[in-house]
Amino acid sequence: MSPQVEKRTVDMQIIGEWVEPGAKVLDLGCGRGALLDYLVQTKDVSAVGVDLSFSRITACVTRGLSAYQGDMHAFMREFPDRHFDRVICSRTVQELDDPTAVILEALRVGRAVTVGFVNHGFWKNRVDALLRGRKVRNEVYTTEWFESRPANPLTIADFENFCAVKGIRVARRVHLSGNWRTPRVVLPNLLAGYALYDLTK
Repeated sequence: MSPQVEKRTVDMQIIGEWVEPGAKVLDLGCGRGALLDYLVQTKDVSAVGVDLSFSRITACVTRGLSAYQGDMHAFMREFPDRHFDRVICSRTVQELDDPTAVILEALRVGRAVTVGFVNHGFWKNRVDALLRGRKVRNEVYTTEWFESRPANPLTIADFENFCAVKGIRVARRVHLSGNWRTPRVVLPNLLAGYALYDLTK
């Protein structure tokens, strides 16, 4: 199993633990549907994904998943309050033009919201940027700048502050070391490479 696949597997397992069997799930930025497919197979969820990319939505449909191509914020506006049991925003939040609007709308249409992101404050990211003077590249950020999608990097401290400012309750959080396997409890903003949050109003 490649390191990237292993990271995705650990990520999906943790998210899966937070999803109730048979739940109604919306995946924002669903990509090619790997997470949704995993949840359908392991938790028998009623799932729908949304993504801007036509090729990714096509991949979801090929897997037999229900998916919509378009703007996730506009898509959520079509649903009443608390329509979904869980809304998932995994590895997507740092690429949003308006993350506040998307997360607040997700909290409206979902009873719970899962947010996962790479921690830009991870110590190796800090050292790489300081010593190399180039885009960070290590086991957390694996690609060159020209292979990467536009992003607005955030840290665990940034996200914790966002939740406090917006009055969002953090029901659960998991911080993983740079290998994305080992839980990191002490100094997560410095020592964790990846973070997962379970949010409610």
